[in-house]
Amino acid sequence: MATVGSGKYTYEYIPNWAKMPAGQEMGTASAVATDSQDRVYIFQRKNPPVLVFDRDGNFLNSWGEGMFDDPHGIFIKDDIAYLTDREGSIAMKATLDGKPLLSIGTKGEYSDTGCEVAGEVCPRSAGPFNYVTEMVPAPNGDLYISDGYRNARVHRFSAAGELISSWGEPGKGGPNQFHLPHSLVVGDNGQVYLCDRENSRVQVFSPDGEYVTMWTDMQRPLDISIDSEGIFYTSERPDDNNEAQMSILDGDGKVLERFKCISAHGSWVDAHGDLYLSLGAEKSVDKYVRIG
Repeated sequence: MATVGSGKYTYEYIPNWAKMPAGQEMGTASAVATDSQDRVYIFQRKNPPVLVFDRDGNFLNSWGEGMFDDPHGIFIKDDIAYLTDREGSIAMKATLDGKPLLSIGTKGEYSDTGCEVAGEVCPRSAGPFNYVTEMVPAPNGDLYISDGYRNARVHRFSAAGELISSWGEPGKGGPNQFHLPHSLVVGDNGQVYLCDRENSRVQVFSPDGEYVTMWTDMQRPLDISIDSEGIFYTSERPDDNNEAQMSILDGDGKVLERFKCISAHGSWVDAHGDLYLSLGAEKSVDKYVRIG
């Protein structure tokens, strides 16, 4: 049994965890999340885009055929799914069997940021959306959306999908400058934690978008999630000097544990403290069962 981590944060590593139906292969696994029954939802760049598994990795069902051009982010809260279609320029709220509840954005329409190459520092920020990356709910029902590969913004919407505010500018410098805002999560305190990916940091904001602080002891964070104890988990890309890694952080951004892993475009911590890593290039999902 291969294990990683130490102490409270020790895990049994289960590679290629999800068992696909006979004769089927997983597509690019962009993101992963779990519901209240510990079912696991994998958002893949292939039809059908949403695959559902039980806690042991057995395939249950799938949905979403034809609904998304380019699946990117999935987040589940109170058994509602929040999904983003990067190139489709849509952020969608849906039931766990795929019934749309809310759609924000116009498919195929992009805001004017002047960006021609996705992932580069864009010339300017603009409104929603230009290659949107993730949508998550706040405790008060507001929706926060990171935007993304051809923009440098966080957008705040009402629960009904009305734009309240936006913030962020393109750049490689200080607070409120973003280079590929890739994922975000909202804490119980309403604070917004944003993976400013290509700046290798998480920036923290008040619910109104006021800068609070930033965490810089990390490398190119791809995805961020929070457990029931308020502990943060970030999956991080390799950089010029280091391999890909998972970091476990306290509420102040202090590293509690860190271990090497395959670069995971998406990651998630479930109600048991287990970790799921969606591996884009490998077209699979790894699981880390917490045994500490």
